[in-house]
Amino acid sequence: MIEVNHTPLVAKVQLKAETLPDVLLHGGAEEYLVSVSTDSRSGRAPGAPASLDAAIGDVDWTVPPEGSVRSWFSAPSGDLAVVSLGDPAQPRVVLVPGATGSKEDFALMLPLLAQAGYFVQSFDIAGQYESHAAGANSAYTYELFVGDLIAFLDAGAPAHLLGYSFAGIVAQLVAIRRPDPVRSLTLLTTPPGSGNVFASMKWLGPLAPITTPRRGAGLMIWGIVTNKNRVPPRRLEFVRSRFALTSRRSVDEIVGLMMTAPDLRSRVRALSIPRLVVAGSHDLWPLTAHARFAHDIDAEFRAYPTGHSPSETTPHQLTADLLDLYSRARA
Repeated sequence: MIEVNHTPLVAKVQLKAETLPDVLLHGGAEEYLVSVSTDSRSGRAPGAPASLDAAIGDVDWTVPPEGSVRSWFSAPSGDLAVVSLGDPAQPRVVLVPGATGSKEDFALMLPLLAQAGYFVQSFDIAGQYESHAAGANSAYTYELFVGDLIAFLDAGAPAHLLGYSFAGIVAQLVAIRRPDPVRSLTLLTTPPGSGNVFASMKWLGPLAPITTPRRGAGLMIWGIVTNKNRVPPRRLEFVRSRFALTSRRSVDEIVGLMMTAPDLRSRVRALSIPRLVVAGSHDLWPLTAHARFAHDIDAEFRAYPTGHSPSETTPHQLTADLLDLYSRARA
């Protein structure tokens, strides 16, 4: 979960996958995607979420959202650190962070979704931050992460599921294996490919064939702690501090999993639930690759002028689009 380019936010792309013009599906279309600006959906005032996002300052990420509840969930891999906000009787949303990330990456979204009438939960996946002890006695495999997420979903009501970056791969595997507890599927800056997903990454691509999981994880961590992502001071302090707990082996092995990502497109496309793909125009992977991926799985596509972390930099815009997705799921 590498955080990239906290850029001022002024526009949003929102397209239905099957209506993507040919220019998006055959390359050379970055300029087209970032130039498209549309009104917010469902009658919201145009530009309102973007204006709220542009006003976000240097947030203290160590402070949990007001009214949130911290707890532990006993997953197959071990105890996972959880944060919840909202009325448990309301429709459930589960937001899953990825490698080197944590539940705090959704801190700005939890109040927005709870205020909209949802019960929102997030947890640190095995090996990451406060869940660092989970999985310590086993390999960090797709089966481990899938088993944990299925157990978490089964512990409550069916949920609208969001997977961030690596967790988007896990979320797809879960939705395919157990579609019954998944009401909608959102893939947030999820690698838009299969096999070695680093091969199509903008900056690591040329090195991917000779990069080991250990070296790839080292490059990821180095980029974060040296602030190559240009995040604000308090965000930098927080993401650095997480590495004091996060299991380095878990990051190495997750990077290894991302070097052998399964091709799930046809099976995700066959799901009957609403789907949304979200990316930033300055993401690690080209925006055109995300657009093609959305097309391949017959998903709605949204893009914002930000980097790999829309949940942190464009939470109002992302939440607004999630609420539209959830309303379609109800329909």
